[in-house]
Parts: sequence; structure tokens; C-alpha cells
Amino acid sequence: MLSSSQIWKEFFETYYRDELNRLADAIEFGGNKSLYVDYLRDLSIFMEGRLGEELLEKPDVVIAHANEGLALTENIYDVSLEGCYVRFYNLPTSKRILIRNLRSEHISKFVAVEGIVRKVTEVRPRVVKAAFSCTKCGKVVEVIQDDEATLKQPYECPACKNKRFIFLPDESLSIDSQRIRIQEYPENLRGGEQPQQIDVILEGDLTGKVNPGDRVIVNGIIRAKPRKLGSRQLQHMDIHIEGNSIEILQQEYEEFEITEEDKKRILKLAEDENLFEKIVASIAPSIYGHEDIKLAIALQLFGGVPKKLPDGIEIRGDIHVLLVGDPGVAKSQILKYVHRIAPRSVYTTGKGTTTAGLTATATRDEFDGRWTLEAGALVLADKGIALVDEIDKMRNEDRSALHEAMEQQTVSVAKAGINAVLRARCALLGAANPKYGRFDKYTPIAEQIDLSPTLLSRFDLIFVLTDDPDEVRDRKLAEHILRAHEIGEKLEKLRNITSVEYTREDLDRESEQAKIIPAIDPELLRKYIAYAKKTVFPVLSEEAKNRIIDFYISLRSRAKDNSAVPVTARQLEALIRLAEASARLRLSDVVSVEDVDRVIKIVKKSLEQIAVDPETGEIDIDYAFTGTSKSQRDRILILKRIIEELESNYSKGAPEEEILRAAQEEGIDEVKARDLLRKMREMGDIYSPREGYYKLAVK
Repeated sequence: MLSSSQIWKEFFETYYRDELNRLADAIEFGGNKSLYVDYLRDLSIFMEGRLGEELLEKPDVVIAHANEGLALTENIYDVSLEGCYVRFYNLPTSKRILIRNLRSEHISKFVAVEGIVRKVTEVRPRVVKAAFSCTKCGKVVEVIQDDEATLKQPYECPACKNKRFIFLPDESLSIDSQRIRIQEYPENLRGGEQPQQIDVILEGDLTGKVNPGDRVIVNGIIRAKPRKLGSRQLQHMDIHIEGNSIEILQQEYEEFEITEEDKKRILKLAEDENLFEKIVASIAPSIYGHEDIKLAIALQLFGGVPKKLPDGIEIRGDIHVLLVGDPGVAKSQILKYVHRIAPRSVYTTGKGTTTAGLTATATRDEFDGRWTLEAGALVLADKGIALVDEIDKMRNEDRSALHEAMEQQTVSVAKAGINAVLRARCALLGAANPKYGRFDKYTPIAEQIDLSPTLLSRFDLIFVLTDDPDEVRDRKLAEHILRAHEIGEKLEKLRNITSVEYTREDLDRESEQAKIIPAIDPELLRKYIAYAKKTVFPVLSEEAKNRIIDFYISLRSRAKDNSAVPVTARQLEALIRLAEASARLRLSDVVSVEDVDRVIKIVKKSLEQIAVDPETGEIDIDYAFTGTSKSQRDRILILKRIIEELESNYSKGAPEEEILRAAQEEGIDEVKARDLLRKMREMGDIYSPREGYYKLAVK
């Protein structure tokens, strides 16, 4: 075997002279005691890479030699490096192993495993050398501990053979310990695969460095331990990683390998004059129509530019979109397709989602009883997109967790002494069904999907998908669906029967003509999005700024003489984000007037669907988010005044017929007045002490 303490001393003094001096300087001031060795840069070339190969095959012996060799080295401060650790990082990509591919052959080998941190325990001391005092003669006996959860005691006192001892924590040697759980990247899963997980034991200065949601490479030794059933040990074993080093990856798109060939294809695609049409045609092509919604989703995938202002305030760049509509209009299908093409995404449904599963939670660890911090879907989707189907089916207390995640893009946990803020920088694409089955154009959206106004207002775009009979459109839709089914049937036949009258190429041509295959290959589109988000950061041109201001002012100027407020600053920010996304989609560093005009159309379309007061025909943002339009608010105030005046004349409350008569004199017809009285009762503004009488609620 080549490895020895002297060989490692030679290696450190050849390649790591400056690092040795920095380590000695840090130890002088109580700093960390680790020396990091770059495997790929240095160890793979030293002694023709033989020492590196030995590390991978026999890590226990080699790491012990490396630590001994480190203690033998000299430094300019003449500080002893005894007790320092050598940590190895930057292993070759070929040595990175997927969690699902770990096998018995990897046990006791040095490997690199990449994943996303799912769970983190609190940092606590672990006894590595326990001191015990004999209860009879007082002799102190030391016992080296293994990584079992229980404390190992001496069998008997070497002096008096007594078997009873007292543990001495002050005289025992402890080390900081933490257990984390990493999980495979959600974007690397295919079909119905479940993400695989593995526990990692971190000790010493490795502890306390990672949070749930971080993407990491863990370098360490695979350990195996027999499972237990009571006191019996089973044949099957559990594996975990004994961490030697941990690399926290930047939360970007490095995991997407974009070759020079890919880059050429991406840049060529960006020059296509029909780029927007092609990208729209590549989002759920088997679903007929909905071009505006598909364009909005395309912009959401690219996203705006996140900003940190000089005063420290952060403005999100992620775009949130909500789809509301009748059953059977393919909302879930759209979400599932986006899950397939987004470079990073997590899919969940509101019905089976709790606050913990959606955001994050603190739970007690089943292994040693420590409290652990566990990431939910929005934290796992950091720097990607979270897809929440049936968002209306979530419980109110679970939906409330979305408020902070959508606007501040963080998730705060305060439980069991754990106070943590996790990052959730993700776009949210939600789908909701109306309460009563079908969407009613004459009822505010807020009343139909049971989402609070504060949550609704956080969505940049809300689209309504209705299933309205239309002979021409219905015929085209039916033909599209039948064509898709026919091609699907032929494909299935081709897979199962060899002698058929058509080829795969024939079916591909048919699919292209029927427009049920994406205009852009999904893999290229994923790389295009990743490339754009990583390299393009557009800035608003003066013309684009002026166009946005003109549009905003033109809408706001309608709100004169105490009339309805059409849009607020929140919609202005949404417009900016969408315009940046449009420029990013073109791989342009400048937001142009064309980008602004493109997104103004989408914003107008969204507002016209959800925010038009059916009585006045005017856009009223309050009508969309609160369910109460300006005209309704005015009438509610009139009714409150009428009830207040009548209450002073009637001890049992204001009679309904008197309220309706007075309301009619104020220009409110009986049907609207009755409807508003019902609404005021539901909102708690008034109550009925007895049938047919009303009183104002005291607030």
C-alpha cells in the first residue's frame, strides 16, 4: 500500500504549504481545525493518482494516515496540527453516485453523493470517549464509544471487579454532531418514481452549515448497520454516509449540463422570428387552445429579475399564476405538463397537503429524539416552480402558510425552540375549482374559490377557464381530441404488433400536422429556460418604462370622483416582472416596448376575466380580490345608515320591510337590497335578533 503518514506529509508540504500556515493561524485564534484537499486538482495527479485511488477504496486507513501526516507537517507559526482533520472534496463526476444506485459494493468506500437537504437535526454534543467512575473504589475508567445511540459502559472495574459506574460528563470527550437527510433532486425523477433518501452523519466543524432546501454534494464513507427488531439484529442492513466534507452548491442551474452544441441550438432558437409562437406551441400541445394561458406559463417559467435594493428590501422576480375554471378544461393536465418541462419543479395537490408538507416543519427525530427541521414542497422548489393543484381544497390554516412564501419568498419556523427562516424562491402555479362546480361570470371570483383576498392579490395573473358551448370551437376541439386518440391508438398498436401498415416516421408526421407534439423538443426547452435564467438579466429601456407608466396611469385615471380603483401598485410590479420575463425569453438584455405591449395584452385579458364589475362594466380590482365592488360598497354604507336610523325608532331592531322601502328611495331595488342584507349578515356587519329584524353589529 502506498499510503503512509510520511507520504501524506510529503503531499501536504508539496501542494498545501500556504493552507498549512493558514490552518495554524486559525487554530491560534480558536478557528476550525480542517484542511480541505482538492481531489481533482491535486490528489488525482500526485503519485500518478495512486494515493487518490487508495482513498476511494480504503478510506478508513488512508484518512487515518492523512490525519497523522498532517500532524507531522511544519508551519511558520510552529503550531501543532495534532487533532486536525483532512477533508476531501471535488471528486470526479464519475465518482458521484445517485442515492438510488448505492449498493453493497459501495459499503466502506469513499463516494460523493449529490442531493437536496430534506431534514436537519439540531447540533448536539456526542460522546466519543466516555469517562465512568467506579461506585466502589472511585477508579475512573474510559470507554471509546461507537456511533450507537446508547452509551457504552465498562463491563467491570479493572481494580475491584465492581460492575456499577457513574458517568462523568465533565471528564468525557465530546464532539459536535448532527444528522441530515438528503434526497434526490425532484427534477431528475421520471414517471412515478419516489425520491430516494439517505442519512448523513456530520461531526465537528461540518455541523450547522446546511439548511433544508440546500443543494449539496456530500463526500464521505458509506456505512452499513444491521436493522434491529427489539434486541435481535436482522440480516438486512440500513446504510448511511459518514460525512468527510460537504459542498453547498449555488442554487442555480449547474446540474443542467449545457454543451457547446446545446448553446448553438439555444442561440439559433432565440433568433427565430416565431419564437413566442413555438414556445407556446410547446406547452401542453395535446391540450387544444388556451394560447393566452400558455404564454403566461411560458413567461412564468422564465421569470422576472429578483432585486435587492440599496435599503435591503428584496423584490421577487418569480411570477405567480392561478388557473380557475370548470371541471374538464385540462387545468391539471397543464400543471402536469409544466412539471415535465420546468428545469426544477415540485408537484403537489391541495387535498393531501398539510402546512408541514407545503412549507416546512419541526418534528421529533425517530432515531434519537432530537428535534429536526424538515423542508416542504415550496422549500424544495427553491429557484424553480411549485405546482399546487386543487389549491382550493386546502384547509385554511394550511393555505395561510402560502402568504409569506409567495411574497417574501421565505418560510419561517418557530417550534420546539427551533427558530429558522428557510428560502422558498419559487414561482407558484396553482389550479382551483369553483365551489359550486361551474364558474359563474356574474359572481366575484373571491366568493367562488374560497381563497382569502390577501392570498388572491399575491397572484400576478389569474385566468378563468370556462367550458362554454360554441359550435365552431367545439368541432375543432372534438377533431383535435379524436386525432390525438387515433395517433395514440396507432402508437400502441405499433409497440405491440410488428406487422402494421405504417411506420413511426408516419406517425411523427401525423402528430406534427395535428400539432400534438411540441414545436420545440422538451429537453431543448428545459435547457433553453435554464440557460436564460442563468445568463440573462434584462433592464428596462426608457421607452418600455414610459409605456408601462402610460398604461398604469391610463387605468388609474379612470378612478376619479371616488369611483372604483382599477389597479394597484401590485399589478404594476406584476407588469414589470412579466415584461422582464418576455425579454429573457428572447435572451435579450433589454426590455423593449414590444415586450411591454405583449404583456399588457395578457394583463388586460386577466383583469377582464376577474375584475370587471358586472353592474358598471368597469375594471375594479377590489371586486376581484374581495368580492365587493365599489358600487356594492357604496350601497352597503347606505344600508348601514338606514339600519342605524331605524334602530333608534324600533327596540327589536330595524324591520326588513322598512329597510327595503328606505333603500328603494335611495335607488337600491328590492332584489339587490335583500342580497346585500344577506351578504352583510355573512360578513358579520349586521345580525338578526329575530326573524325579519336587523341590528348593526357592535365592533
